[in-house]
Amino acid sequence: MTERGRFITLEGGEGVGKSTNLALVVGHLRACGHEVVATREPGGTPRAEDIRRLLLDPGEEEPLDPDAELLLVFAARAQHLARVVRPALARGAWVVCDRFTDATYAYQGGGRGIEASRIAALETFVQQGLEPDLTLLLDMPMAAAQRRLDGRLRGQGAARDRFESERAEFFEAVRQAYLARAASAPERMVVIDAGADLDEVKAELLARLDERMATWQ
Repeated sequence: MTERGRFITLEGGEGVGKSTNLALVVGHLRACGHEVVATREPGGTPRAEDIRRLLLDPGEEEPLDPDAELLLVFAARAQHLARVVRPALARGAWVVCDRFTDATYAYQGGGRGIEASRIAALETFVQQGLEPDLTLLLDMPMAAAQRRLDGRLRGQGAARDRFESERAEFFEAVRQAYLARAASAPERMVVIDAGADLDEVKAELLARLDERMATWQ
């Protein structure tokens, strides 16, 4: 019988460097000999990516209701789990995902003010007990993260999407919700200081990853 793969997620607000560090984690795991599937939420499959575009579209002609936003997030997650995450784990691959349900509690819960119990009901329905084996939370002060985000967007010649265009109060609420989640689940969530020097961040992230992997042997 094939041993189930491991499920690792990277979390954090806008501008904390998830994409860069996700590539680092994926490369490290592959160097250790694991088959690794790198993916993201919302998204990860063609249909889920269509939902992602709806969620990120900044168009103001028809504002997206918070409840509709929450349901879209979980619709994309259901498709992603069915088509990518569960099959990969079942064949023994390791899945590394840019955001998962902690982001829902942070953005739709902390940011939008949706009750945690309503999010939890959808989590139970869609995930059926599946949760990450390890979550690496990249954290830094909101103002510094926003400056980093602005620099990245300027370099790409890109505009802010619907979430990136939110007010400072929204981003601070997201950050605090993430930290509260980490405090409530220390056995799963590891907080990484993303405001440190990039080499220091990478070293800390890999050290904590290796530390956790050693317990899985």
